[in-house]
Amino acid sequence: MTRYDRPSRRTLLKGAAGAGALAGIGMPAISYGQSDVIRIGHLVPITGFLGPLGEYAQMGVKLAAEEVNAGGGILGRKVELVLEDSVNPQTGSAKAERLIERDKVAMIIGEISSATALGIGQVAQRTKTVFINTGANSDALRGQNCNPFMFHIEAANSMMVTAVGQYLKSEKMISGKKWYSLTADYAFGHDLFKVAKKFVSENGGNFIGEELVPTDATDFSPYLLKIRQARPDVVASNLAGNQITNFIKQYAEYGLQMPITGFGFDTAVAWGAGQDNFSGIWPLIWHHLVDNPSSKKFVDAFTKKYGKPPENQAWGDYNSLKLVAQSFNETKSTESQKLAEHLRKGAKFDILKGREGYFRPYDNQMIQEMYAVRAKPAAKMKDKWDIYEPLGTVPEPGGDLEMLAPPKDGTCKMPA
Repeated sequence: MTRYDRPSRRTLLKGAAGAGALAGIGMPAISYGQSDVIRIGHLVPITGFLGPLGEYAQMGVKLAAEEVNAGGGILGRKVELVLEDSVNPQTGSAKAERLIERDKVAMIIGEISSATALGIGQVAQRTKTVFINTGANSDALRGQNCNPFMFHIEAANSMMVTAVGQYLKSEKMISGKKWYSLTADYAFGHDLFKVAKKFVSENGGNFIGEELVPTDATDFSPYLLKIRQARPDVVASNLAGNQITNFIKQYAEYGLQMPITGFGFDTAVAWGAGQDNFSGIWPLIWHHLVDNPSSKKFVDAFTKKYGKPPENQAWGDYNSLKLVAQSFNETKSTESQKLAEHLRKGAKFDILKGREGYFRPYDNQMIQEMYAVRAKPAAKMKDKWDIYEPLGTVPEPGGDLEMLAPPKDGTCKMPA
């Protein structure tokens, strides 16, 4: 457990966190008066295959807290972040309960694993505490597992598939083509492959190979040998975290020439693969090249603070805290139930894009535009961050944002 806001406490808290690690979940919290701060819980995996994304999430939310506090805080009170490593579903749920019951956080931001987000969402519903999901994509979280206290600034898998799918169709990469997919073997991957297979099949494509990949896999040679033998027209990634990094890097090392694409993607994992290895067309909820004044301001502030540009996970956690601060100030309350009501009543937010975003009350999914990018040839990359070029916005300017949203299939039984 790490607190982030008061430099004078850092040494003490670092020691407490280190001792807490021996206990598995953490030491009892140091108690501070609630009158002078508003605590916000932040849960993301810092260890494991999603760790690189969790690090960006923490950087994004810390920057947001600094900016909120510099602007007067929330209702005149400072934001105090309580940062935790969610580790896995069981630990994530336990830590969510502790954040709420012990640390008295006003709400929780974060998570990347769909399985862990499900558990946190259940805690949020039971305790009537708002949880904004910034990285978990499973459609089931917006469907059969939805609840009125779990909100999603992150896109659902179906949104990612639709966004990149528009460009794959225009590139004639689906109809009549043979596909081979590698899928992360956990909730996110299973859900993503289900949605991707439906989209490809409906548009005339056919999967000739489907492989489930353990989340701790680092050697992709067995899968790459199968791909080489199968000779598909397109290779698709339904992988996650540093699985994508290893896959992209080893795919290039094997010299395979079939075009690759992905239905789920985070810029950080491509940066980790190296300039000479990245290829293909990929979807993104946001990227650092978005040509928008507020986006450029965020990119400049993040780069100045951390020495590198932000990526999409940092975007989600940064914006979540910003919109929560805005909502608390607008409602003149830090009560979680009032926050949930405000978010569900159509409040709109600047989310560093051409159009504002809003949470639709059907499933608490943020409705927003998305993007697709294409890898640059290595010779045209200026530096290790300059790896792709934007293909455009989905939907196009003026288009109905709801066209991207998960289908209202009746599985989400959200109480009125």
